[in-house]
Amino acid sequence: MQNVRRLLRSNGVKAALLVLLSIALVSCETVGYYSQAARGQLTIVFGREDIQRLVEQQDLPDELQEKFARVLDIREFAESELGLPVGSNYSSYVDIEREHVVWNVFAAPEFSVDPVNWCYPIAGCVAYRGYFSEQSALSYAAKLEEDGFDVYTGGVDAYSTLGWFEDSLLSTVLKRADYQLAGLIFHELAHQLVYLPGDTTFNESFATAVEREGVRRWLTQSNEVSNIDAALLDYDRQRQFVDLVTDYRDRFESLYQLDLNEFSMRNQKLELQQAMREEYAALKQQWQGYEGYDGWFSESLNNAQLSTVASYNDLLPFFAVVFEQSNQNFSAFYTEVGRIADLPERERIELVAAIE
Repeated sequence: MQNVRRLLRSNGVKAALLVLLSIALVSCETVGYYSQAARGQLTIVFGREDIQRLVEQQDLPDELQEKFARVLDIREFAESELGLPVGSNYSSYVDIEREHVVWNVFAAPEFSVDPVNWCYPIAGCVAYRGYFSEQSALSYAAKLEEDGFDVYTGGVDAYSTLGWFEDSLLSTVLKRADYQLAGLIFHELAHQLVYLPGDTTFNESFATAVEREGVRRWLTQSNEVSNIDAALLDYDRQRQFVDLVTDYRDRFESLYQLDLNEFSMRNQKLELQQAMREEYAALKQQWQGYEGYDGWFSESLNNAQLSTVASYNDLLPFFAVVFEQSNQNFSAFYTEVGRIADLPERERIELVAAIE
């Protein structure tokens, strides 16, 4: 119990420092934003329950007991086989009693695919602004829309605190298949290992590369052939989805370079959005009606929404090459990626271009 109190005090101090740092650096309006973020994180910290203790409870439903035991196995694999910084991460569980843990707001100009970036003291500049309250996210999104931006708001089920806090397993992800849960844990832990402030594409592509290879190895070791097939099918559909969105993002970018008046530009933008929906409908037929991306395509498909997809995958080919050059050894891979992240921006961009 004393260790728990020490942990809570430590995390409380960290949250307080975050708020104080924010007050020192930003305007009054933004202080309110950081305060809600600190309160939201502290709610998670103080709601933690030890997973090992939960597994040992006799009255825990069998489904939850199996899921928690699986998470403990995933943690062990992440540390022993993937060399990820597990520590106390995902050793605790929090029931947050809502559908999503945070809601991210994305924005982009009406005629540009380049997203708006927000800069933070620790994470650097990223293409979203997160809120622990859906209503707060929607209110901020409405202000951006009034200013003429394309805006998209999406719920997020998990996130990484980049080692600032020990990350917990959240109730928002419990319904995921075991291999999806493993992928989530591998992905978020990878962010704690290598994180380049201000470069979302680098960070997310690296974490996705670790996630996919980690899941493949985890399933292979578990000898779950049916789940390997399911994971490969998921990743293949995701690849096709991303390819579709990326292709249309490039088409929108080409459109915005044309010398057109706003009326014509908006009409052609709408036509491209409709064409994108029709191409997705054709893709669904190839998937035998799989509906996993229907929710995404039910939205406006504006520039802000397009920006939420490509960053997770744009540099996957680059990291695949680096992984091969590291002899598929995770330790060597992490060392090389860390070295690349430390390069001056111009050198890093040239290296990425050369390897791709």
